Amino acid sequence: MKDEHQTKEQLIDELAELRQRIAALEASEAERKRAEEALQESEEKYRTILESIEEGYYEVDIVGNFTFFNDALCEILGYSRDEMMGMNNRQYMDKENAEKVYQTFNGVYTTGKPAEGFDWEIIRKDGTKRFVEASVSLMRNSEGERMGFRGIVRNITARKRAEEALRKSEDKYRTLFESKLDGVCVIDETMKLLLANQAAADMFGLDSVEEMLDLNPFDFISPEERERVLTIITKDMFGNNLQQVNEFRLMNKAGEEIWISAVGTATEYEGKLAGLVSFRDITARKRAEEELRQSYVKLQKALEGTVNTLISAIEMKDPYTAGHQRRVTQLACAMAKEMGLPEEQIEGLRMAGLIHDIGKMSVPAEILSKPGRLSELEYGLIQAHAQVGYDVLNGTIEFPWPVAQIVLQHHERMDGSGYPQGLSGEEIMLEARILGVADVIEAMASHRPYRPPRGLDKALEEMSGNRGVLYDPEVVDACLKLFTEKGFKFE
Repeated sequence: MKDEHQTKEQLIDELAELRQRIAALEASEAERKRAEEALQESEEKYRTILESIEEGYYEVDIVGNFTFFNDALCEILGYSRDEMMGMNNRQYMDKENAEKVYQTFNGVYTTGKPAEGFDWEIIRKDGTKRFVEASVSLMRNSEGERMGFRGIVRNITARKRAEEALRKSEDKYRTLFESKLDGVCVIDETMKLLLANQAAADMFGLDSVEEMLDLNPFDFISPEERERVLTIITKDMFGNNLQQVNEFRLMNKAGEEIWISAVGTATEYEGKLAGLVSFRDITARKRAEEELRQSYVKLQKALEGTVNTLISAIEMKDPYTAGHQRRVTQLACAMAKEMGLPEEQIEGLRMAGLIHDIGKMSVPAEILSKPGRLSELEYGLIQAHAQVGYDVLNGTIEFPWPVAQIVLQHHERMDGSGYPQGLSGEEIMLEARILGVADVIEAMASHRPYRPPRGLDKALEEMSGNRGVLYDPEVVDACLKLFTEKGFKFE
Protein backbone atom coordinates (compact mmCIF):
# COMPACT_ATOMS: atom_id res chain seq x y z
CA MET A 1 0.00 0.00 0.00
CA LYS A 2 2.83 2.27 0.89
CA ASP A 3 4.43 1.83 -2.53
CA GLU A 4 1.10 2.52 -4.23
CA HIS A 5 0.70 5.76 -2.23
CA GLN A 6 4.17 6.93 -3.19
CA THR A 7 3.49 6.21 -6.87
CA LYS A 8 0.34 8.35 -6.79
CA GLU A 9 2.22 11.25 -5.18
CA GLN A 10 4.92 11.02 -7.78
CA LEU A 11 2.34 11.06 -10.53
CA ILE A 12 0.68 14.14 -9.00
CA ASP A 13 4.04 15.92 -8.70
CA GLU A 14 4.93 15.05 -12.28
CA LEU A 15 1.52 16.22 -13.46
CA ALA A 16 1.92 19.50 -11.58
CA GLU A 17 5.38 19.96 -13.06
CA LEU A 18 3.99 19.16 -16.49
CA ARG A 19 1.24 21.71 -16.01
CA GLN A 20 3.80 24.27 -14.93
CA ARG A 21 5.86 23.52 -18.03
CA ILE A 22 2.77 23.77 -20.23
CA ALA A 23 1.84 27.03 -18.55
CA ALA A 24 5.40 28.32 -19.02
CA LEU A 25 5.35 27.28 -22.67
CA GLU A 26 2.00 28.95 -23.18
CA ALA A 27 3.31 32.13 -21.50
CA SER A 28 6.45 32.00 -23.63
CA GLU A 29 4.39 31.55 -26.79
CA ALA A 30 2.17 34.49 -25.84
CA GLU A 31 5.26 36.58 -25.16
CA ARG A 32 6.70 35.50 -28.47
CA LYS A 33 3.51 36.43 -30.25
CA ARG A 34 3.45 39.77 -28.49
CA ALA A 35 7.09 40.34 -29.41
CA GLU A 36 6.39 39.37 -33.01
CA GLU A 37 3.39 41.69 -33.11
CA ALA A 38 5.45 44.53 -31.57
CA LEU A 39 8.24 43.88 -34.04
CA GLN A 40 5.78 43.83 -36.93
CA GLU A 41 4.16 47.01 -35.66
CA SER A 42 7.58 48.66 -35.31
CA GLU A 43 8.58 47.53 -38.78
CA GLU A 44 5.35 48.87 -40.23
CA LYS A 45 5.84 52.15 -38.39
CA TYR A 46 9.39 52.68 -39.64
CA ARG A 47 8.53 51.40 -43.10
CA THR A 48 5.74 54.00 -43.27
CA ILE A 49 8.19 56.66 -42.16
CA LEU A 50 10.77 55.57 -44.73
CA GLU A 51 8.22 55.57 -47.51
CA SER A 52 6.82 58.98 -46.58
CA ILE A 53 10.10 60.91 -46.43
CA GLU A 54 11.44 62.71 -49.50
CA GLU A 55 15.01 61.55 -48.91
CA GLY A 56 16.11 58.17 -50.18
CA TYR A 57 17.02 55.50 -47.62
CA TYR A 58 19.31 52.63 -48.54
CA GLU A 59 21.02 49.54 -47.15
CA VAL A 60 23.79 47.81 -49.11
CA ASP A 61 26.01 44.85 -48.41
CA ILE A 62 29.76 45.07 -48.02
CA VAL A 63 30.38 45.18 -51.79
CA GLY A 64 27.71 47.83 -52.42
CA ASN A 65 24.71 45.77 -53.61
CA PHE A 66 21.30 47.08 -52.57
CA THR A 67 19.54 44.96 -49.94
CA PHE A 68 16.89 47.44 -48.85
CA PHE A 69 15.70 50.90 -49.95
CA ASN A 70 12.61 53.09 -50.05
CA ASP A 71 10.56 54.39 -52.95
CA ALA A 72 12.17 57.84 -52.70
CA LEU A 73 15.51 56.31 -53.68
CA CYS A 74 13.87 54.61 -56.66
CA GLU A 75 12.53 58.01 -57.71
CA ILE A 76 15.96 59.63 -57.38
CA LEU A 77 17.71 56.92 -59.44
CA GLY A 78 14.85 56.38 -61.90
CA TYR A 79 14.73 52.56 -61.50
CA SER A 80 11.93 50.27 -60.27
CA ARG A 81 12.19 48.25 -57.04
CA ASP A 82 12.76 45.02 -58.92
CA GLU A 83 15.50 46.59 -61.02
CA MET A 84 17.28 48.07 -58.02
CA MET A 85 17.22 45.05 -55.70
CA GLY A 86 20.73 43.59 -55.79
CA MET A 87 22.03 46.38 -58.09
CA ASN A 88 25.56 47.54 -57.36
CA ASN A 89 26.15 51.23 -56.82
CA ARG A 90 28.76 51.34 -59.59
CA GLN A 91 25.98 50.77 -62.12
CA TYR A 92 24.53 54.28 -61.84
CA MET A 93 27.67 56.44 -61.82
CA ASP A 94 30.74 57.01 -63.96
CA LYS A 95 34.22 55.80 -63.09
CA GLU A 96 35.35 59.03 -61.44
CA ASN A 97 32.33 59.22 -59.15
CA ALA A 98 32.47 55.49 -58.43
CA GLU A 99 36.02 55.93 -57.17
CA LYS A 100 34.92 58.87 -55.00
CA VAL A 101 32.09 56.77 -53.46
CA TYR A 102 34.39 53.79 -52.93
CA GLN A 103 36.91 55.92 -51.03
CA THR A 104 34.18 57.27 -48.77
CA PHE A 105 32.63 53.86 -48.05
CA ASN A 106 36.07 52.33 -47.50
CA GLY A 107 36.87 55.04 -44.97
CA VAL A 108 33.67 54.23 -43.05
CA TYR A 109 34.44 50.51 -43.23
CA THR A 110 38.00 51.02 -41.95
CA THR A 111 37.34 53.50 -39.17
CA GLY A 112 33.76 52.69 -38.27
CA LYS A 113 33.02 56.41 -38.20
CA PRO A 114 30.00 57.61 -40.18
CA ALA A 115 30.41 60.01 -43.12
CA GLU A 116 27.93 62.84 -43.66
CA GLY A 117 27.22 65.35 -46.40
CA PHE A 118 29.47 63.97 -49.14
CA ASP A 119 28.14 64.51 -52.66
CA TRP A 120 28.63 63.00 -56.10
CA GLU A 121 27.00 62.79 -59.52
CA ILE A 122 24.71 59.90 -60.48
CA ILE A 123 23.42 58.74 -63.88
CA ARG A 124 19.72 57.90 -63.87
CA LYS A 125 18.21 55.08 -65.91
CA ASP A 126 17.12 57.59 -68.60
CA GLY A 127 20.71 58.85 -68.93
CA THR A 128 20.13 62.22 -67.23
CA LYS A 129 22.54 63.28 -64.52
CA ARG A 130 21.74 64.39 -61.01
CA PHE A 131 23.73 65.48 -57.99
CA VAL A 132 23.08 63.72 -54.69
CA GLU A 133 24.27 64.21 -51.14
CA ALA A 134 24.48 61.21 -48.82
CA SER A 135 25.34 59.95 -45.36
CA VAL A 136 26.97 56.54 -44.71
CA SER A 137 27.17 54.49 -41.53
CA LEU A 138 28.35 50.94 -40.89
CA MET A 139 25.89 48.08 -40.22
CA ARG A 140 26.94 45.19 -37.93
CA ASN A 141 25.26 41.88 -37.08
CA SER A 142 24.54 40.58 -33.57
CA GLU A 143 28.11 39.36 -33.26
CA GLY A 144 29.44 42.81 -34.15
CA GLU A 145 30.68 41.76 -37.55
CA ARG A 146 30.61 44.33 -40.36
CA MET A 147 27.82 43.37 -42.75
CA GLY A 148 27.09 46.46 -44.89
CA PHE A 149 26.20 50.14 -44.96
CA ARG A 150 23.10 52.28 -44.57
CA GLY A 151 22.34 55.96 -45.07
CA ILE A 152 20.20 58.78 -46.38
CA VAL A 153 20.39 60.19 -49.94
CA ARG A 154 18.92 63.51 -51.07
CA ASN A 155 18.68 65.12 -54.51
CA ILE A 156 20.71 68.37 -54.52
CA THR A 157 20.70 68.97 -58.29
CA ALA A 158 18.80 72.29 -58.03
CA ARG A 159 21.19 73.54 -55.36
CA LYS A 160 24.25 72.46 -57.35
CA ARG A 161 22.99 74.17 -60.49
CA ALA A 162 22.25 77.33 -58.54
CA GLU A 163 25.74 77.20 -57.03
CA GLU A 164 27.26 76.68 -60.48
CA ALA A 165 25.25 79.57 -61.92
CA LEU A 166 26.36 81.74 -59.01
CA ARG A 167 29.97 80.66 -59.48
CA LYS A 168 29.85 81.49 -63.18
CA SER A 169 28.23 84.83 -62.40
CA GLU A 170 30.89 85.56 -59.78
CA ASP A 171 33.63 84.51 -62.22
CA LYS A 172 32.12 86.75 -64.90
CA TYR A 173 31.89 89.78 -62.67
CA ARG A 174 35.26 89.09 -61.08
CA THR A 175 36.76 89.00 -64.57
CA LEU A 176 35.08 92.31 -65.37
CA PHE A 177 36.18 93.67 -62.00
CA GLU A 178 39.80 92.68 -62.54
CA SER A 179 40.00 93.57 -66.24
CA LYS A 180 38.29 96.95 -65.89
CA LEU A 181 40.53 99.86 -66.83
CA ASP A 182 38.84 102.03 -64.22
CA GLY A 183 39.74 101.63 -60.58
CA VAL A 184 37.04 99.98 -58.47
CA CYS A 185 36.90 99.60 -54.72
CA VAL A 186 34.45 98.81 -51.94
CA ILE A 187 34.53 100.65 -48.60
CA ASP A 188 32.50 100.27 -45.44
CA GLU A 189 30.89 103.03 -43.39
CA THR A 190 34.10 103.53 -41.39
CA MET A 191 35.94 104.25 -44.68
CA LYS A 192 37.85 100.96 -44.47
CA LEU A 193 38.83 99.46 -47.82
CA LEU A 194 37.21 96.04 -48.23
CA LEU A 195 37.91 95.25 -51.86
CA ALA A 196 39.83 96.75 -54.78
CA ASN A 197 41.00 95.78 -58.25
CA GLN A 198 44.48 95.95 -59.70
CA ALA A 199 43.60 99.02 -61.78
CA ALA A 200 42.97 100.92 -58.55
CA ALA A 201 46.30 99.81 -57.10
CA ASP A 202 48.12 100.78 -60.31
CA MET A 203 46.47 104.20 -60.29
CA PHE A 204 47.96 104.94 -56.88
CA GLY A 205 51.37 103.55 -57.77
CA LEU A 206 51.02 100.53 -55.46
CA ASP A 207 52.55 97.13 -56.11
CA SER A 208 49.48 95.04 -55.28
CA VAL A 209 45.85 95.10 -54.22
CA GLU A 210 46.91 93.72 -50.84
CA GLU A 211 49.14 96.74 -50.27
CA MET A 212 46.20 99.02 -51.10
CA LEU A 213 43.83 97.23 -48.70
CA ASP A 214 46.29 97.81 -45.85
CA LEU A 215 46.00 101.59 -46.30
CA ASN A 216 43.37 104.11 -45.26
CA PRO A 217 41.54 105.70 -48.22
CA PHE A 218 42.13 109.14 -46.73
CA ASP A 219 45.88 108.57 -47.02
CA PHE A 220 45.41 109.15 -50.75
CA ILE A 221 43.24 112.26 -50.58
CA SER A 222 44.81 115.73 -50.58
CA PRO A 223 44.30 117.33 -47.12
CA GLU A 224 42.36 120.26 -48.56
CA GLU A 225 39.96 117.84 -50.30
CA ARG A 226 39.23 115.50 -47.37
CA GLU A 227 36.30 117.36 -45.86
CA ARG A 228 34.57 117.64 -49.23
CA VAL A 229 35.18 113.97 -50.05
CA LEU A 230 33.87 112.89 -46.64
CA THR A 231 30.72 114.93 -47.23
CA ILE A 232 30.24 113.33 -50.65
CA ILE A 233 30.62 109.83 -49.20
CA THR A 234 28.37 110.27 -46.16
CA LYS A 235 25.63 112.38 -47.73
CA ASP A 236 25.54 111.28 -51.35
CA MET A 237 26.72 107.70 -51.35
CA PHE A 238 25.64 106.34 -47.97
CA GLY A 239 22.97 108.99 -47.43
CA ASN A 240 20.56 108.64 -50.32
CA ASN A 241 22.24 106.30 -52.81
CA LEU A 242 22.56 109.02 -55.44
CA GLN A 243 25.02 108.41 -58.23
CA GLN A 244 26.84 111.53 -59.35
CA VAL A 245 30.28 112.15 -60.77
CA ASN A 246 32.74 114.06 -58.60
CA GLU A 247 36.25 115.20 -59.38
CA PHE A 248 38.97 115.67 -56.79
CA ARG A 249 42.71 115.46 -56.25
CA LEU A 250 44.58 112.51 -54.77
CA MET A 251 48.19 111.72 -53.97
CA ASN A 252 49.84 108.54 -55.27
CA LYS A 253 52.50 106.52 -53.46
CA ALA A 254 55.27 108.71 -54.88
CA GLY A 255 53.56 111.84 -53.50
CA GLU A 256 52.52 113.05 -56.94
CA GLU A 257 49.18 114.78 -57.34
CA ILE A 258 46.65 113.07 -59.58
CA TRP A 259 43.10 113.98 -60.50
CA ILE A 260 40.31 111.39 -60.52
CA SER A 261 36.70 111.37 -61.61
CA ALA A 262 34.66 109.13 -59.30
CA VAL A 263 31.10 107.89 -58.94
CA GLY A 264 29.85 105.94 -55.95
CA THR A 265 26.71 104.17 -54.86
CA ALA A 266 25.56 102.32 -51.77
CA THR A 267 25.57 98.54 -52.05
CA GLU A 268 25.76 95.43 -49.89
CA TYR A 269 28.96 93.50 -49.33
CA GLU A 270 29.05 90.32 -47.24
CA GLY A 271 25.68 91.20 -45.75
CA LYS A 272 26.61 94.72 -44.66
CA LEU A 273 26.10 98.22 -46.06
CA ALA A 274 29.04 99.31 -48.18
CA GLY A 275 29.97 101.84 -50.83
CA LEU A 276 30.97 100.84 -54.36
CA VAL A 277 33.25 103.43 -55.94
CA SER A 278 34.40 103.49 -59.56
CA PHE A 279 37.02 106.05 -60.58
CA ARG A 280 39.35 106.92 -63.43
CA ASP A 281 42.51 108.97 -63.74
CA ILE A 282 41.73 112.30 -65.42
CA THR A 283 45.09 113.92 -64.68
CA ALA A 284 45.98 114.24 -68.37
CA ARG A 285 42.64 115.84 -69.11
CA LYS A 286 42.98 118.26 -66.20
CA ARG A 287 46.45 119.26 -67.35
CA ALA A 288 45.15 119.81 -70.87
CA GLU A 289 42.29 121.90 -69.48
CA GLU A 290 44.73 123.99 -67.46
CA GLU A 291 46.93 124.52 -70.48
CA LEU A 292 43.87 125.50 -72.48
CA ARG A 293 42.77 127.85 -69.71
CA GLN A 294 46.16 129.50 -69.60
CA SER A 295 46.16 129.75 -73.37
CA TYR A 296 42.72 131.31 -73.21
CA VAL A 297 43.90 133.79 -70.59
CA LYS A 298 46.82 134.77 -72.81
CA LEU A 299 44.50 135.13 -75.78
CA GLN A 300 42.08 137.16 -73.66
CA LYS A 301 44.87 139.49 -72.62
CA ALA A 302 46.01 139.88 -76.21
CA LEU A 303 42.43 140.58 -77.26
CA GLU A 304 42.03 143.07 -74.43
CA GLY A 305 45.22 144.79 -75.59
CA THR A 306 43.94 145.02 -79.15
CA VAL A 307 40.59 146.39 -77.99
CA ASN A 308 42.23 148.93 -75.69
CA THR A 309 44.38 150.08 -78.61
CA LEU A 310 41.26 150.58 -80.70
CA ILE A 311 39.56 152.44 -77.85
CA SER A 312 42.53 154.78 -77.51
CA ALA A 313 42.52 155.42 -81.27
CA ILE A 314 38.80 156.24 -81.23
CA GLU A 315 39.10 158.58 -78.26
CA MET A 316 42.06 160.37 -79.86
CA LYS A 317 39.91 160.97 -82.93
CA ASP A 318 36.89 162.15 -80.90
CA PRO A 319 37.99 163.54 -77.51
CA TYR A 320 34.47 164.69 -76.68
CA THR A 321 33.29 161.09 -76.49
CA ALA A 322 36.24 159.98 -74.32
CA GLY A 323 34.94 157.41 -71.85
CA HIS A 324 31.60 157.12 -73.69
CA GLN A 325 32.21 153.55 -74.83
CA ARG A 326 33.36 152.43 -71.37
CA ARG A 327 30.30 153.98 -69.67
CA VAL A 328 27.96 152.43 -72.25
CA THR A 329 29.63 149.08 -71.65
CA GLN A 330 29.26 149.45 -67.89
CA LEU A 331 25.52 150.04 -68.16
CA ALA A 332 24.97 147.40 -70.85
CA CYS A 333 26.68 144.68 -68.78
CA ALA A 334 24.73 145.71 -65.67
CA MET A 335 21.46 145.37 -67.59
CA ALA A 336 22.50 142.00 -69.00
CA LYS A 337 23.23 140.70 -65.48
CA GLU A 338 19.89 142.06 -64.29
CA MET A 339 18.21 140.11 -67.10
CA GLY A 340 20.03 136.92 -66.11
CA LEU A 341 22.17 136.45 -69.22
CA PRO A 342 25.00 133.89 -68.94
CA GLU A 343 28.51 135.15 -68.27
CA GLU A 344 29.79 134.09 -71.68
CA GLN A 345 27.13 136.15 -73.44
CA ILE A 346 27.80 139.14 -71.18
CA GLU A 347 31.52 138.94 -72.02
CA GLY A 348 30.73 139.17 -75.73
CA LEU A 349 28.49 142.18 -75.03
CA ARG A 350 31.31 143.80 -73.04
CA MET A 351 33.75 143.45 -75.93
CA ALA A 352 31.24 144.86 -78.40
CA GLY A 353 30.40 147.76 -76.09
CA LEU A 354 34.01 148.82 -75.68
CA ILE A 355 34.46 149.29 -79.45
CA HIS A 356 30.91 149.89 -80.67
CA ASP A 357 31.86 153.31 -82.11
CA ILE A 358 35.02 152.13 -83.92
CA GLY A 359 33.38 153.09 -87.21
CA LYS A 360 33.57 156.79 -86.25
CA MET A 361 37.27 156.68 -87.12
CA SER A 362 36.14 157.09 -90.73
CA VAL A 363 34.19 160.28 -89.92
CA PRO A 364 36.15 163.57 -90.30
CA ALA A 365 37.15 165.03 -86.93
CA GLU A 366 35.56 168.39 -87.73
CA ILE A 367 32.17 166.68 -88.10
CA LEU A 368 32.53 164.73 -84.87
CA SER A 369 33.39 167.93 -82.95
CA LYS A 370 31.11 170.32 -84.88
CA PRO A 371 29.27 172.52 -82.33
CA GLY A 372 26.26 173.35 -84.48
CA ARG A 373 23.55 171.41 -86.21
CA LEU A 374 24.76 168.74 -88.62
CA SER A 375 23.77 168.82 -92.27
CA GLU A 376 21.98 165.86 -93.83
CA LEU A 377 25.20 164.75 -95.50
CA GLU A 378 27.18 165.06 -92.29
CA TYR A 379 24.55 163.13 -90.37
CA GLY A 380 24.65 160.46 -93.04
CA LEU A 381 28.40 160.08 -92.56
CA ILE A 382 27.89 159.60 -88.83
CA GLN A 383 25.11 157.07 -89.42
CA ALA A 384 27.48 155.09 -91.61
CA HIS A 385 29.74 154.40 -88.63
CA ALA A 386 27.79 151.23 -87.68
CA GLN A 387 28.37 149.64 -91.09
CA VAL A 388 32.00 150.84 -91.18
CA GLY A 389 32.56 149.38 -87.72
CA TYR A 390 31.21 146.04 -88.89
CA ASP A 391 33.40 146.11 -91.99
CA VAL A 392 36.50 146.86 -89.90
CA LEU A 393 35.82 144.11 -87.34
CA ASN A 394 34.44 141.41 -89.61
CA GLY A 395 37.32 139.20 -90.64
CA THR A 396 39.96 141.46 -89.05
CA ILE A 397 39.74 140.20 -85.46
CA GLU A 398 38.40 136.69 -84.77
CA PHE A 399 36.30 137.18 -81.65
CA PRO A 400 34.69 134.13 -79.97
CA TRP A 401 31.45 136.16 -79.90
CA PRO A 402 29.40 137.91 -82.64
CA VAL A 403 31.00 141.29 -81.84
CA ALA A 404 30.86 142.62 -85.42
CA GLN A 405 27.12 141.87 -85.70
CA ILE A 406 26.39 143.55 -82.35
CA VAL A 407 28.29 146.67 -83.47
CA LEU A 408 26.41 146.66 -86.80
CA GLN A 409 22.98 146.46 -85.12
CA HIS A 410 23.32 148.71 -82.06
CA HIS A 411 21.40 151.55 -83.78
CA GLU A 412 18.53 149.33 -84.99
CA ARG A 413 15.13 149.93 -83.34
CA MET A 414 12.22 147.64 -82.48
CA ASP A 415 9.81 149.36 -84.92
CA GLY A 416 12.28 149.13 -87.83
CA SER A 417 13.15 152.85 -87.81
CA GLY A 418 16.81 152.33 -86.97
CA TYR A 419 19.86 151.93 -89.20
CA PRO A 420 21.75 150.69 -91.19
CA GLN A 421 19.52 147.68 -92.11
CA GLY A 422 16.12 148.75 -90.76
CA LEU A 423 15.77 145.55 -88.70
CA SER A 424 12.87 145.19 -86.26
CA GLY A 425 11.84 143.13 -83.24
CA GLU A 426 13.50 139.75 -82.87
CA GLU A 427 15.55 140.34 -86.02
CA ILE A 428 17.83 142.45 -83.84
CA MET A 429 20.26 140.53 -81.64
CA LEU A 430 19.48 140.78 -77.93
CA GLU A 431 22.99 142.09 -77.19
CA ALA A 432 22.45 144.85 -79.80
CA ARG A 433 19.10 145.77 -78.22
CA ILE A 434 20.78 146.05 -74.81
CA LEU A 435 23.71 148.05 -76.21
CA GLY A 436 21.32 150.37 -78.05
CA VAL A 437 19.47 151.34 -74.85
CA ALA A 438 22.73 151.88 -72.94
CA ASP A 439 24.08 154.00 -75.81
CA VAL A 440 21.03 156.33 -75.82
CA ILE A 441 21.00 156.69 -72.01
CA GLU A 442 24.69 157.63 -71.83
CA ALA A 443 24.52 159.95 -74.88
CA MET A 444 21.52 161.90 -73.56
CA ALA A 445 22.99 162.20 -70.08
CA SER A 446 26.38 163.45 -71.34
CA HIS A 447 27.66 166.67 -72.97
CA ARG A 448 28.09 166.81 -76.75
CA PRO A 449 29.77 169.54 -78.83
CA TYR A 450 26.49 170.32 -80.59
CA ARG A 451 24.29 170.36 -77.41
CA PRO A 452 24.39 170.45 -73.63
CA PRO A 453 23.53 167.29 -71.63
CA ARG A 454 19.82 166.60 -71.47
CA GLY A 455 20.15 164.82 -68.14
CA LEU A 456 19.45 161.35 -66.81
CA ASP A 457 15.78 162.07 -66.08
CA LYS A 458 15.11 162.96 -69.72
CA ALA A 459 16.97 159.84 -70.80
CA LEU A 460 14.82 157.64 -68.56
CA GLU A 461 11.67 159.41 -69.84
CA GLU A 462 12.81 158.57 -73.36
CA MET A 463 13.06 154.90 -72.37
CA SER A 464 9.66 154.84 -70.63
CA GLY A 465 7.93 156.70 -73.46
CA ASN A 466 9.29 154.47 -76.21
CA ARG A 467 9.20 151.16 -74.33
CA GLY A 468 8.11 148.52 -76.82
CA VAL A 469 8.22 151.06 -79.69
CA LEU A 470 11.89 151.86 -80.20
CA TYR A 471 13.35 149.84 -77.37
CA ASP A 472 12.96 146.26 -76.15
CA PRO A 473 10.49 146.24 -73.17
CA GLU A 474 12.54 143.73 -71.13
CA VAL A 475 15.72 145.72 -71.66
CA VAL A 476 13.99 148.99 -70.70
CA ASP A 477 12.56 147.41 -67.54
CA ALA A 478 16.02 146.21 -66.49
CA CYS A 479 17.47 149.67 -67.19
CA LEU A 480 14.78 151.54 -65.19
CA LYS A 481 15.14 149.09 -62.30
CA LEU A 482 18.90 149.69 -62.14
CA PHE A 483 18.50 153.48 -61.88
CA THR A 484 15.30 153.76 -59.80
CA GLU A 485 15.69 150.80 -57.42
CA LYS A 486 19.33 149.80 -57.34
CA GLY A 487 21.02 153.19 -57.47
CA PHE A 488 23.12 152.56 -60.58
CA LYS A 489 25.63 155.33 -61.37
CA PHE A 490 28.14 155.77 -64.16
CA GLU A 491 31.71 155.52 -62.96
